[in-house]
Amino acid sequence: MTENAKEKVLLIESQYFPPIDSYKALVKHDILKIEKYEHYQKLSYRNRCYVAGPNGRMILSVPLARGKNQRTVMKDVRISNEEKWQGLHWKTLVSAYRRSPWFEYYEEDLQGLFEKPFHFLMDWNMACFEWMNSKLGIKVPVIYTESYEKVVPGVTDARESILPGPVTQSEPGYTQVFQERTGFIPGLSILDLLFCEGKQSLEILKNDR
Repeated sequence: MTENAKEKVLLIESQYFPPIDSYKALVKHDILKIEKYEHYQKLSYRNRCYVAGPNGRMILSVPLARGKNQRTVMKDVRISNEEKWQGLHWKTLVSAYRRSPWFEYYEEDLQGLFEKPFHFLMDWNMACFEWMNSKLGIKVPVIYTESYEKVVPGVTDARESILPGPVTQSEPGYTQVFQERTGFIPGLSILDLLFCEGKQSLEILKNDR
């Protein structure tokens, strides 16, 4: 696929059920370009996402093989399946969202995803991304980088711009499951928005309230 000069291209790293801020950027672009040849970086959304629990933000982290070797090119980063991490992540999601308005609607289909084995982090992230886009109704074409370039002209380069830690995300106009107890929690995975708002999620992202 060639990139049309009139089309807006978003360049970003591969992420595990990306945060809402990543999707707010995505819906403003025509093409998504995923960085494939960078070196893996710790403390990022590449292998982690955050969800809302009764006591605040909870992390879901995909364990990686051979430790978290930052010299491994992202396309080659392998998942460590020695522990049943998918089962643990799924149990956490059920516990956190079983009382949300839309979890039951997506539960069976999403559980099937968590039961499929994956060996490479990018393959898992892409499967999660495609699953989410099908539920949100997003049909943005995806391409991959063919080499690492520090500067990529003609794109919105969002690599390393959306990171865990202190977040400044404004409340995007929806109510979270435990909001009365914890207050609104920013910086969460797109899963949080989907389970709370279901089919209205895409409009909320586009409105960027």
